Amino acid sequence: MTLSSAEDLRALIAAEPRMSEWITVDQDSVDRFAEATGDRQWIHVDPERARRESPFGGPIAHGFMTLSLIPALLGKTVTLKQRMGVNYGLNRVRFTSPVPVGSELRASFAVKSVSDVDDGVQVVWDVTLERRGSERPVCVAEFITRHYF
Repeated sequence: MTLSSAEDLRALIAAEPRMSEWITVDQDSVDRFAEATGDRQWIHVDPERARRESPFGGPIAHGFMTLSLIPALLGKTVTLKQRMGVNYGLNRVRFTSPVPVGSELRASFAVKSVSDVDDGVQVVWDVTLERRGSERPVCVAEFITRHYF
């Protein structure tokens, strides 16, 4: 789906959510996230210890790593033909279930609101990240973006 105007975004208010493709969260990605952020807690980066001692039965992705996937998944779900777009923030975030390494995730994006700001529009997206085979989502968030067409 290609969006090239504020009107295109407004047309998605209350529409069916758009689903991203599935992606796999692997140990290498978790390790690189740990290095980039300095969060090297063993439940993320020590698979042997995580299998022995973690209540999750193995290593899990960082919650913030899961959250950081949202912009990339949005970019793979809708194409925005714009001069510029920026991540503006989040209204709320909950990590509702762990993401074991090896999990497949996808996101659903629903436009909650679109409002005029400066020379562009601000969009509030209701985002749900789900893990294949799990009934519970792994993350729910209100993600805010700004778009300049």
